[in-house]
Amino acid sequence: MTGLLLIMHGSLGDDMLEAAKEILCGCPLHTASISVDANCDPDRLFEQASALCDQLDEGGGVLILTDLYGSTPSNIANRLIDQHNARVISGANLPMLLRILNYPDMSLEALCDKAADGARDGIVVTSRKKVS
Repeated sequence: MTGLLLIMHGSLGDDMLEAAKEILCGCPLHTASISVDANCDPDRLFEQASALCDQLDEGGGVLILTDLYGSTPSNIANRLIDQHNARVISGANLPMLLRILNYPDMSLEALCDKAADGARDGIVVTSRKKVS
């Protein structure tokens, strides 16, 4: 089974996981979250993230979500793919996370595709119809 690690600014990862667990009434994957703040030590957080990848990987790899490509969380995550069977997706949103958690038995590669689909499908622009 694939593990799931969120590396995000502030409490965003924890908050997203909590919301998803509430919506789904549970969590079918082993998950963890790392909070990154402005005063963090990226090397220390990398070591923490690496240890979490070891714990989360039960043979299927680890999917790592970050909030913003090119940021400190993203840079930490992308360093992990050199040492672990891991994939990184940046720009995470709640629809993406829910899609991932709804398909816990998929392979890491298939889960990446499903996650991207969930993120795109979750973006909907609505407007009010003008009444004359």
